[in-house]
Amino acid sequence: MIRATILSASLAALATPAAAQTEASAAPTTRVLAANRAAVREPSSTGYVNAVQVYPYSEGALYRLYAAPERVTDIALQPGEALISVAAGDTVRWTVGDTTSGSGEARRTHILVKPFSAGLRTNLIITTDRRAYHLQLESTPVAAMVAISWTYPQDELIAVKRQREAIEARAPIATGLAIENLNFNYAVSGDRPAWRPLRAFDDGRQTYIEFAASIAVGEAPPLFVVGEDGGAQLVNYRVAGRYYVVDRLFTAAELRLGGKRQKIVRIERAPERRARGRAGRAS
Repeated sequence: MIRATILSASLAALATPAAAQTEASAAPTTRVLAANRAAVREPSSTGYVNAVQVYPYSEGALYRLYAAPERVTDIALQPGEALISVAAGDTVRWTVGDTTSGSGEARRTHILVKPFSAGLRTNLIITTDRRAYHLQLESTPVAAMVAISWTYPQDELIAVKRQREAIEARAPIATGLAIENLNFNYAVSGDRPAWRPLRAFDDGRQTYIEFAASIAVGEAPPLFVVGEDGGAQLVNYRVAGRYYVVDRLFTAAELRLGGKRQKIVRIERAPERRARGRAGRAS
């Protein structure tokens, strides 16, 4: 009885590594299948605009497209998007072509797909100058999607951000400023990087540093106030459009950006005279 128990335990010990090895070898493919299933976006009734299924675009998602023999399904890309390539897993039993509609900024690329028979499955990858689309194609006897297209939430967020920035750029940097009370007697010197300010001025209470509109798309330099001992201290300021607004006056300040080859632009106020109401540009 004892010998039988020991033998059974030994056989179980020998079998365990083999079973574990089989499970480990199957695990990667299982994970792949699970990930693909989770990434599939199926057509929904709320996603239809007339006969067009409109998917929200998400990078890495797999978009389901149902097609049928003798029916062409249209895959409409974003207006202005340029097609780079189209690749299908099965090019023998699926017909894939492309065409365009519109002109100028409204020019739109359409990928056209049609299966030869029902019961077929394959994938389709579309690459453009903006993104990549991954589709899962499936053919049915009669049910075929007329067309699919996408909305682009990320692009919409960027458009909203740009619109907000444009509004902020047009807004006044401060209220109650009288041109006759402004002091433009500041000198801008030093390096000439792309972010070099156009000018600086103050209203007797706050200092304003004006940059070119391109400051919104590049890296902005921090501002340091230079003390009487020559030491520089980082100063608090806020950004209003293309202006830095400093809630104090200073005699000298520096804008610094970079590592080993640091760019430095110095802003100095001349206290001996004031040029009010005249916009003095950077020298």
